[in-house]
Amino acid sequence: MAPPAISQRSSSPSQPSGKGEVADVKAQLRLLAGSRAPGADDSKRELFKKVISYMTIGIDVSSVFGEMVMCSATSDIVLKKMCYLYVGNYAKVNPDLALLTINFLQRDCKDADPMIRGLALRSLCSLRVTNLVEYLVGPLGAGLKDNNSYVRMVAAMGVLKLYHISASTCVDADFPAMLKHLLLNDPDTQVVANCLSALQEIWSLEGSSSEEVSREREILLSKSVIYYLLNRIREFSEWAQCLVLELVAKYVPSDSNEIFDVMNLLEDRLQHANGAVVLATIKVFLQLTLSMTDVHQQVYERIKAPLLTLVSSGSPEQSYAVLSHLHLLVMRAPFIFSSDYKHFYCQYNEPSYVKKLKLEMLTAVANESNTYEIVTELCEYAANVDIPIARESIRAVGKIALQQYDVNAIVDRLLQFLEMEKDYVTAEALVLVKDLLRKYPQWSQDCIAVVGNISSNNVQEPKAKAALIWMLGEYSQDMHDAPYILEGLVENWEDEHSAEVRLHLLTAVMKCFFKRPPETQNSLGAALAAGLADFHQDVHDRALFYYRLLQYDISVAERVVNPPKQAVSVFADTQSSEIKDRIFDEFNSLSVVYQKPSYMFTHKEHRGPFEFSDEIGHVSIGTESADTVVPANRVEANDKDLLLSTSEKEETKVPNNNSSAYSAPSYDLTSVSVPTSQLSDLVISNSTVPDAPQSSSFAIDDLLGLGLPAAPAPAPLPPPLKLNPKAVLDPTAFQQKWRQLPISLSQDYSINPQGVAALTTPQSLLKHMQGHSIHCIASGGKSPNFKFFFFAQKAEGSSTFLVECIVNTSSAKAQIKIKADDQSATEPFSSVFQSALSKFGMP
Repeated sequence: MAPPAISQRSSSPSQPSGKGEVADVKAQLRLLAGSRAPGADDSKRELFKKVISYMTIGIDVSSVFGEMVMCSATSDIVLKKMCYLYVGNYAKVNPDLALLTINFLQRDCKDADPMIRGLALRSLCSLRVTNLVEYLVGPLGAGLKDNNSYVRMVAAMGVLKLYHISASTCVDADFPAMLKHLLLNDPDTQVVANCLSALQEIWSLEGSSSEEVSREREILLSKSVIYYLLNRIREFSEWAQCLVLELVAKYVPSDSNEIFDVMNLLEDRLQHANGAVVLATIKVFLQLTLSMTDVHQQVYERIKAPLLTLVSSGSPEQSYAVLSHLHLLVMRAPFIFSSDYKHFYCQYNEPSYVKKLKLEMLTAVANESNTYEIVTELCEYAANVDIPIARESIRAVGKIALQQYDVNAIVDRLLQFLEMEKDYVTAEALVLVKDLLRKYPQWSQDCIAVVGNISSNNVQEPKAKAALIWMLGEYSQDMHDAPYILEGLVENWEDEHSAEVRLHLLTAVMKCFFKRPPETQNSLGAALAAGLADFHQDVHDRALFYYRLLQYDISVAERVVNPPKQAVSVFADTQSSEIKDRIFDEFNSLSVVYQKPSYMFTHKEHRGPFEFSDEIGHVSIGTESADTVVPANRVEANDKDLLLSTSEKEETKVPNNNSSAYSAPSYDLTSVSVPTSQLSDLVISNSTVPDAPQSSSFAIDDLLGLGLPAAPAPAPLPPPLKLNPKAVLDPTAFQQKWRQLPISLSQDYSINPQGVAALTTPQSLLKHMQGHSIHCIASGGKSPNFKFFFFAQKAEGSSTFLVECIVNTSSAKAQIKIKADDQSATEPFSSVFQSALSKFGMP
């Protein structure tokens, strides 16, 4: 949180109400500068504490920089530490003032007290001021040769800091060679660890441009260096041990004897109390034995006990991290862990994220010998008070059913879920029964007998309702009430907000029509009419496709929509084996926790269209001029959050523009809910299918009660929306409106190839849209992902339109969200916006 405004602060000593307190502190420090009177150090300490507290709450105390430096001439280490903290905070933003600190820091680097020498050297390297680099070389060289290990330890990390300030200066001073010498000869293990860390980072950055550095990197992985580090590993701190083990994991032994030697040296690390050391050791074992299949399997047996111990003995966060690694291993060798399934049972006091991962573990280790016990345990979780965990447990039962051949008991359990009369349990069970029937059609009679007793009115979740509708269409010949249930759903078409459900409903009614034509004829006509009038593009296109298919040939339509079904043998996996292997190679890293390779969450081009880095080079802010470019750090924090937000959380059902290339007729959705006897009032023009025979069109229209020969004259088009070319909107007002208004429309647009080619920088699109009276308030991103926030205003009136536009040049798609003061004008504005976007890049 930002500190409160100065005018609101109290006049307490720790929170001054104005500049007077800072000036008073400055005057007192000046009086004490150079004073050796008794109690002077105590007075300085109180004043230093006050300065640090002011600095901590965000008050600018840079005006006392000189006085703080003058008061640093003391042997009191507490005063030194506070002074170094103050200097490090203000040196980078005030490089001119930083020059004042050089003398006293260099003097302290030669102090008799090694603690002061180390602290001064650390502060000197932390100034991060380029024009002061020349003053670092001498103290760093002396620090690396200091007889105190603390000073050498600080100097080793100081070399790395110097490299990031000026790489050439660091290399020219031959600091990497000095680090290498310390790495192989220093008696203090923390110095060795710091040298190793600094060298790895320096050589990894330098290696791409220098063959000599590449050879030096290879020396780190030589047998002599690796064995030297392994023989001393017990002396290292836990952090340093992890660093050494990470290096050993990259080592390639010459033969199997060397592999066993390394593993024997590290055997006791598996019993270490620190989970990070254990995981790092396991990574070494797994990497070394990849080429030895039998030994690799034995490694799984050996590491199982330490991992299970860590799961049960650590904090929930540690348990989750270790479970993530266990899950990766279980996916590679499930039979190794199948007898330990009880370790993955959920405990009542565990957090939900741990329980969810344990459910995935139970699913992975399930086999023919333990399925009954695991499913019994999972069924207990279905009645859990934690609804998300109850849902996950039901899904786990379904996944196990899809993995096993003997599913008798599991099917009975799933059908019992349908009778529990809990909405979320019924919803999850319906989805799983659908998948089960796709793989095991022989269970259809038992499942349908139970599913037929479920009222569609009691199923509200889209996925569950879609699954129920699928079963009604697929098994309508076995379900007596199927046509009438579908008819009721069609009559309530306009109340159904989910496009997925409407798509399934169209297909289900078509399937039912071919199996029980007399009972479904009117329902099919109403469904096609409603689908053709639907605002959702996919629903409209499917209805149009079915209608034209029926016009062409009903027997062909039956073969397309209702062919003989084959059982699904294997469901598609969400991860490829290549990605799983990549994650395994990055064992003991965040990749395992995120369940994706590191490049997917570190490289900007793989983050997806909704994720942008905080380091966007420029953010364009403008109202009348799209050429105005300001640095990103000048944008207010809230505005930046707005620009970089992922997606709005509103789950409002919004209509999409119907941009089909077909000339399909338009209908009022209210006509769908009228009795089926009046459906003959609906008309579908033959112009929708120009190649279809006239008699065939009339026949299908009459059959479905859809049309009459004469079509009504089309309604006149509304006048186009006119926008104000000189619209103005303050960024703060934009942000407030964006958070207050609901989403009026959300859809995807396609961008023409010329537009994709023209979008080399965000500014090119900004100028184009401004020419159409649509102005950009903020933009950012980097190819292939760009993000824009536009606004526009009506030429007449004060109605404002706000647009979030996310463009992915790889897929040539633009994701649009529109918010408007006047909801009724959203669709006309959407047409204007789409028209302007479609012309981008065109000559």
